[in-house]
Amino acid sequence: MSIFGSILSSIFHHAKAATPDSTTGGTAAASAATPASAPAEAAASATPPAGAPVNIDAVLSDMAAKNGQNLNWKESIVDLLKLLGLDSSLDSRKKLAGELGYTGDTNDSATMNVWLIKEVRQKLVENGGKVPAGL
Repeated sequence: MSIFGSILSSIFHHAKAATPDSTTGGTAAASAATPASAPAEAAASATPPAGAPVNIDAVLSDMAAKNGQNLNWKESIVDLLKLLGLDSSLDSRKKLAGELGYTGDTNDSATMNVWLIKEVRQKLVENGGKVPAGL
């Protein structure tokens, strides 16, 4: 699964677990594994049904409250990845940048990280998430 697919899956599955619906019988269907060879399918399967956007801020705030670490996930791609239990290493962030079409210098990690957090937010919106204007 792609790194962004993992981000989507983690957020949307957490949202689904927090509000299980009767069509899935709870969270069992939400936790089904997605083949690693299908990152686009992973994103599609993690996307909520049309007309039911996921409140990204609420989901991540809930995860942060349960996490116990003081993570600045609203502004830091590293902290967002840590909150989601994903690899936050520079190598992983460079791969994520490649997935999302970053054209800058990946050796300038500060600039890349700022671009990544903004791009991830935008991609979350494009995939059925609702992100507050201030985020």
